[in-house]
Amino acid sequence: MKCAVYRSNKKDMTYLYLPEEADLERVPETLMKMISPLERVLELDLTPDRRLAQEDAAEVIKQIKEQGWFLQMPRQDLPEFLS
Repeated sequence: MKCAVYRSNKKDMTYLYLPEEADLERVPETLMKMISPLERVLELDLTPDRRLAQEDAAEVIKQIKEQGWFLQMPRQDLPEFLS
């Protein structure tokens, strides 16, 4: 699946994955208000076995197929005793 990745300029470490041919209108308006403005930062060929930094590619593909987009948000901070 060819994907476009957008970075939120409002929320740090937040990325929106869309099929490359899709436009941002398929993303719910309430979500867009939370993360806009967006900047297109990457195009990639996403396969289930592709390694992504923080997400499972198969799960990203599944959610894109089901809802038309995938939102990657920052991971929670490690508990203090692991720091």
